[in-house]
Amino acid sequence: MVAPVIMVHGAFCGGWAFDAFRGPFERAGHAVLAPDLRGHGADRRSVVGASMADYARDIAELIEEQAEPPVVVGHSMGGLVAAMAAGRARTAALIQLAPSPPWGVSGFSMEEAISAFGLYALGPFWLQAVDPDRTLMRRFSLDRMAPDARQATAARLGPESGRALWETLNWWLDPLMTTAVDRAKIAAPVLSIAGGRDVVHAPATVTQTATRLGAEYRLMPQMSHWLPGETGHEEVADLCLGWLARVGQPAGV
Repeated sequence: MVAPVIMVHGAFCGGWAFDAFRGPFERAGHAVLAPDLRGHGADRRSVVGASMADYARDIAELIEEQAEPPVVVGHSMGGLVAAMAAGRARTAALIQLAPSPPWGVSGFSMEEAISAFGLYALGPFWLQAVDPDRTLMRRFSLDRMAPDARQATAARLGPESGRALWETLNWWLDPLMTTAVDRAKIAAPVLSIAGGRDVVHAPATVTQTATRLGAEYRLMPQMSHWLPGETGHEEVADLCLGWLARVGQPAGV
């Protein structure tokens, strides 16, 4: 039986972020689930107060509901959620696309530092639903999408939990170490993929994340941050499927 695939979206997004990316997996025989994280569905304001631990717990429960251990794919903040969930429930494999780093791994780009400290301009942001900055997203996250697709994607973005953003971007201030990931608890092979032109989670940051998780690291030199949907996402999917076949999770016939 071919393992199911659970795809975990990043901040400000929903399961729709994988609309294009899921196709190659489904054609290869995988059943794909791309859930909305809590508070990311119809009532986006219900995201207030949601923790990264809540997101990880929800995904871990979904993993455990599957008939067999699934492959878990996470993008950006969802890559960190996926790793946290993989430490709580048995997975067949973990794939991170431009993942947010876990507790203890610092960002390497100026944009990462600006994101971490810029939140404080919002006041007590950890008690709020933080609206996306679509101008910044179009410039740094969606920059390699065609203009029409970039605009359409930006229009679909919604609020994110300020608490979850704080736990991710300001981990050194979190005494609970909410986003800590223990590699010894992940009983699965791990692949971490970076975009060579990504400044949201720069290749150096993803390299450090991969090292922390004992993951295989791969670089897509011409790509930016939106690995599941920008130009070249088909090659990213092919890389993932080829890696899965190599580590023992072949596609269906």
